[in-house]
Amino acid sequence: VTDFWDTAGQERFQSMHASYYHQAHACIMVFDVQRKVTYKNLNSWYRELREFRPEIPCIVVANKIDADMKVTQKSFNFARKFSLPFYFVSAADGTNVVKLFNDAIRLALAYKQHSGDFMDQVLQELE
Repeated sequence: VTDFWDTAGQERFQSMHASYYHQAHACIMVFDVQRKVTYKNLNSWYRELREFRPEIPCIVVANKIDADMKVTQKSFNFARKFSLPFYFVSAADGTNVVKLFNDAIRLALAYKQHSGDFMDQVLQELE
């Protein structure tokens, strides 16, 4: 079973409750290529993610490439800085969306099967 959660605007609260990260096995961090502030916010979201889930795989996604395909020629350093997979997608027209989710599921399952994450062990004991 795979669950996907969307923050649905939670970024306006500057952080999310720790329970939001409970049993997460992967994270997809999406920014809007038309709104620079969403890219700038990746640092704080990534820091918070690592506070609660230090080892889970994380993918960085540039969304809304359908608005201007030239954006795919740009270099976004955040993913490279942290050695994270990076995708250009369009949720509007579906470009790379299936590939993104297939890869995220694959990474999450691999992580779950081979996790040495202390929090995973604690959560497993509590179940």
